[in-house]
Amino acid sequence: MGTDDTRRKLYSTVLVETGKGDRKAMRQRQRAARQVLAQDQATTRAEAKARYETERAEARATTYLPRSGESGPATLRSPRRFRVPAHQDTSATLQGAYPFLAEGGLGSSGVFVGQDLYSSGSFVYDPWVLYQRGIITAPNLVLAGIVGSGKSSLAKSLYTRSIAFGRRVYVPGDPKGEHTPVAQAVGGKAIILGHGLGARLNPLDEGYRPAGIADHEWATTVAARRRDLIGALAETVLERSLTPLEHTAIDVALRATVSQSSVPILPMVVDRILAPDRTDDDDGRLGEDGRLVGHALRRLVAGDLAGLFDGPSTVRFDPSLPMLSLDLSRVVENSTLISVLMTCSSAWMESALLDPNGGQRWVVYDEAWRLMSHPSLLRRMDAHWRLARHYGLANLLIFHKLSDLENVGDQGSAMRALASSLLANAETRIIYRQESDQLGATAQALGLTGTERKLLPSLGTGQGLWRIKESSYVVQHQLHPAELQAFDTRSRMLNPAEDRPVRTALGGGAGRGQ
Repeated sequence: MGTDDTRRKLYSTVLVETGKGDRKAMRQRQRAARQVLAQDQATTRAEAKARYETERAEARATTYLPRSGESGPATLRSPRRFRVPAHQDTSATLQGAYPFLAEGGLGSSGVFVGQDLYSSGSFVYDPWVLYQRGIITAPNLVLAGIVGSGKSSLAKSLYTRSIAFGRRVYVPGDPKGEHTPVAQAVGGKAIILGHGLGARLNPLDEGYRPAGIADHEWATTVAARRRDLIGALAETVLERSLTPLEHTAIDVALRATVSQSSVPILPMVVDRILAPDRTDDDDGRLGEDGRLVGHALRRLVAGDLAGLFDGPSTVRFDPSLPMLSLDLSRVVENSTLISVLMTCSSAWMESALLDPNGGQRWVVYDEAWRLMSHPSLLRRMDAHWRLARHYGLANLLIFHKLSDLENVGDQGSAMRALASSLLANAETRIIYRQESDQLGATAQALGLTGTERKLLPSLGTGQGLWRIKESSYVVQHQLHPAELQAFDTRSRMLNPAEDRPVRTALGGGAGRGQ
């Protein structure tokens, strides 16, 4: 008789047999063998029946939850113990069934961005929706990535897709002119500034007046805005802060100019600073006090910026347009000159930006390293960021690497503190591919984990790490073919002899971000 894991078997045979054999004895042996086998089978059946009865009794004594779970107030709060049958499988199978591999996402309300590479679901982002839901408290964004990583296409798709939700887009200064075809494609306007182009902006215009503001309040607001603008322009050119005497010279010249002209222009203010009226200069020293400021501002009206900001505006600001961009690409490259241009252009737009009834608007600051290198521009931008919630603005700051923040001012200086506050007031940080030597500064500035830090150099084109408060997402940005054509910044490198037309219609399939 032998045994195995499931059943016992009895084997019988004749070990010794006479030559002729005894038929009667053989039948007795066969009968005995059959009895042994029948007894063994009966024992096996009895054991199986006993096991079945035991398992059945145990099952009857155990209370299971229904498949739908507890109902009513006891939902998901049952005091009964879950009895889940054990299941063994490989990690390759379990990784598709485990429910906590990726974040649940940000919901379905807002602008479609692309695909979450961890959950394979759609990734949707909208700063105003997230603010309403209490997920973020500051609707500002910081976008960083090396050249060719796809950050510009992401910025353009974010604000163009928001237009369908009733938002408008302002680009106070576009040094490379890459937002101009986008503005034309969405039915907006791009104001191209440059010598010989005919477009001229008066930064001292009163600008768009919000509804419901009293006359005296409006006059005070305009006067303060003009005074701050002229001071910021002078500080940018002089590359230093103004002295109290220089502030006085500007204030006196501005008041005298406004008293003579309802629409002052910069040449009038410059003339008053260099040659103040005798009634305003009792001791005859005001002209000497403001001489350096006057000559610094003279550059705007008689130097390399002549013809751009030295007269009445030839372009009207229309706040109803879906997008407005100031194209500065036709101006000769010069860091100070570009900064002065952006200061003047942002001041020209500021009246509409600071309208509490202006609705929800994107404000895009491209090539941010230019802005952060000048204290006056940095202070103006910091003020706008702090007031973003009050005015319904979502500020988008675009630069190449987060280490640019460390190049602003000296360690512990006021400029460094202002630059750091921009990052602190932006609860959405989008990081595209970074070089290996920038990982330390990036990880320190954002508080990245070791896994996130290792991820940055391996990100492909259009792939970015989204840090929204304490949540992280790895997203593949997707573009429609028409968007890809309108947003493309590589056409001159790929086809230098061709000028690709910009389509005005956006629709169709999807492709990867570029």
